[in-house]
Amino acid sequence: VFPSLAQAQASVANEVYQELGQPSVFLFCPTEYCSSLCSPSPSQSCYLQTIGQELLPGIGVIWTGPKVVSQELSAVLLEEVEAVLRRRPVIWDNLYANDYDCRRVFLGPYMGRAPGLMARLHGLLLNPNCELQANFIPIHTLGTWFQSELGSCAHPDRAGMEAVAALGDSQGAQDGSYSPQEALELALRDWVAEINQQALEPGR
Repeated sequence: VFPSLAQAQASVANEVYQELGQPSVFLFCPTEYCSSLCSPSPSQSCYLQTIGQELLPGIGVIWTGPKVVSQELSAVLLEEVEAVLRRRPVIWDNLYANDYDCRRVFLGPYMGRAPGLMARLHGLLLNPNCELQANFIPIHTLGTWFQSELGSCAHPDRAGMEAVAALGDSQGAQDGSYSPQEALELALRDWVAEINQQALEPGR
């Protein structure tokens, strides 16, 4: 019925979206959802070009970055993705995901995301560790990163300066930038306080 997989997917997604009354949040995960799955590249992918053209503008498109699990996200990559999709992507961040290898647990701070990135996103979803209690530091440090991004958006001149900083910069929070090390230390203090509080509860 359809000349391509992309046109079939876009047609079905559009119909469901309209049938549901065009909800404010409606997400579509493309078959090519990261750069490594695109042929030959995101900007030259016939599949993504069709999705960008055919998918209704109110539908958010999920993207994981250069790879399924991306160690870094850059503004340059997101600009390329935004151009081909004709909308800012929703990042499905698999930085902490361990469902593919449950012998590993990721407890480090949120990092590897360029300063000023939030302005390039329609949203961000964090795919956490399967173990609930192991996600305190990932979610806490994500919150600290998000607060620093809000500060950058409030001061665009600062965001411009931070955008040239190296990923995972060690600058302190005193100048409004995000420091993974400081975010980790803050999360650890709050986590210890949480553990101690739970230890004092009756029956613990």
